Amino acid sequence: MLKNTAIPIVGFAAFSGVGKTTLLVKLVTALRRSGYRVGVVKHAHHSFDIDVPGKDSYELRKAGAIQTLVGSRHRWALVVETEPAQEPCLEELLHHLDQSSLDFILVEGFKAEQFPKIELHRPSLGHPLLYPDDSSIIAIASDAPLAVKTSLPRLDLNRPEEISEFIVGFLDKSAGKPVHASNNPKRNL
Repeated sequence: MLKNTAIPIVGFAAFSGVGKTTLLVKLVTALRRSGYRVGVVKHAHHSFDIDVPGKDSYELRKAGAIQTLVGSRHRWALVVETEPAQEPCLEELLHHLDQSSLDFILVEGFKAEQFPKIELHRPSLGHPLLYPDDSSIIAIASDAPLAVKTSLPRLDLNRPEEISEFIVGFLDKSAGKPVHASNNPKRNL
């Protein structure tokens, strides 16, 4: 399990095209509305840019800056160039989050790593379930009946509010106490 987490974490694992990011956007919106401070870590299997060619940060990075930090009164972002030798592991990336300002972390991807995950599955896409081979899957969210029997909780992929409630319940249970922003009065929503 992960060592660089001071707060609860739950991930979403699925094959490409299932709608992980679409669901995460809905979940973050719902959880934020309920007062939770949610961090997100997303894995990308390809090179990506967070800014647009022609912008200063992009040009500085492309010129060879190993780290580029852009800040404003609304947000800041740090882009760090890494060697292309290997994919980052979740443990390394979690170290960069300010976990003291969060209630929990949602993770998209990193399906081969061992941490609590909800599998997202659309049988119509023809992919096999990850569940039988991954003991860290805690539930399966699907848009249709599953071809296999499972004792895992079954969630409706098209009902983000149901998945949100499951996440909060799971995190409360695993933390042994309610996981909510109101537990820390110093946090501002």
